[in-house]
Amino acid sequence: MPDGPQAPDIFVKFYVDAVRSGMVRDMGAEKLQTLLVLASFMDADGRCYPSQYKIAELLGVARETANRRVNALLKYRWHGEPIVTAVKTRDPTIQTWANTVYTILPASGVRMGSG
Repeated sequence: MPDGPQAPDIFVKFYVDAVRSGMVRDMGAEKLQTLLVLASFMDADGRCYPSQYKIAELLGVARETANRRVNALLKYRWHGEPIVTAVKTRDPTIQTWANTVYTILPASGVRMGSG
């Protein structure tokens, strides 16, 4: 399951306070759209690892554009706190980058749910 949860009964919760607090206005449409695409792959702990190509496909943009958008989201801070972090992992058997694990943090106002 390289791109994250795919079950039809999985959903993403987006808290009203994220809108009413001004965060959505502050982050802008592109960062919000990118956050929601990443969130569609996250697990209950907020971790996900979609490929740049999958992110680009779902955003409807080129891979390079998706990469710029993800980087802008990673640099974004709400009240001085990141809402998404990323850690690149290496494949120890071939010494190359394996993938990037993103973590969507509670400050984002996004949670995973099911049922």
